[in-house]
Amino acid sequence: MESVTLGKTGITVNKNGFGALPIQRISDEEAVHLLRKAYENGITFFDTARAYSDSEHKLGLAFQGMWDKVYVASKTAAVTPEDFWKDLQTSLTTLGRDYLDLYQFHNPSFCPRPGDGSGLYECMLEAKEQGKIRHIGITNHRLAVAEEAIDSGLYETLQFPFSYLSAQQELDLVEKCRKTNMGFIAMKALSGGLINNSAAAYAYLAQFAHVLPIWGVQRESELDEFLSYVENPPALTEELEAVISHDRQELQGEFCRGCGYCMPC
Repeated sequence: MESVTLGKTGITVNKNGFGALPIQRISDEEAVHLLRKAYENGITFFDTARAYSDSEHKLGLAFQGMWDKVYVASKTAAVTPEDFWKDLQTSLTTLGRDYLDLYQFHNPSFCPRPGDGSGLYECMLEAKEQGKIRHIGITNHRLAVAEEAIDSGLYETLQFPFSYLSAQQELDLVEKCRKTNMGFIAMKALSGGLINNSAAAYAYLAQFAHVLPIWGVQRESELDEFLSYVENPPALTEELEAVISHDRQELQGEFCRGCGYCMPC
């Protein structure tokens, strides 16, 4: 079973992360079934956010009493210290646990730093000192913010869109994280649904040993696809290379990933 280590965090997990945004669209029972099935088949990294409505609640239902067996990453979109602490406490209470393995700033418009006047990074440091979070990360859709986060040395992980439709700029980000031993979490590895060949997506990302893809899962059939690749990983054959080449010609560029972060666009 292939594994990946998230940079300096030392977090080592199956090279399949579970993106828990889509489970907000299904029932508690369905979500718990999916989450536990993922865990029972080797997936131990679960990514959620305060903004994902009841996603944290469903993770709490699935993994209560076994938090030592899984890693949970959550996020805050807070822009004030008051809201930071409110979000963190709500996440911990909703999950039903004492700490988060990774806490991430959720797509901020700037890179929080100590002394920048926002007080946000200081909150992260205090939360870490209190034992409420283990590691500090940032997610973004802006290349400039991502670059600054890497250069700052303040963050242990970067979560950024990355797929076989990504351009050289994104590839450079991935390589920069590798060189600086910063964990790279690949969101939107299926480009918000534009990529419909999961084998090609999986095989492409498998080339990057330090990258952890998080697959957004809503249906059991989707989970089964990715679980099948754990034991039988698809190779980047000529056939899959042709799929990637075709999709790049058709889709690469300024396309909509359907995430809504740029609204109003």
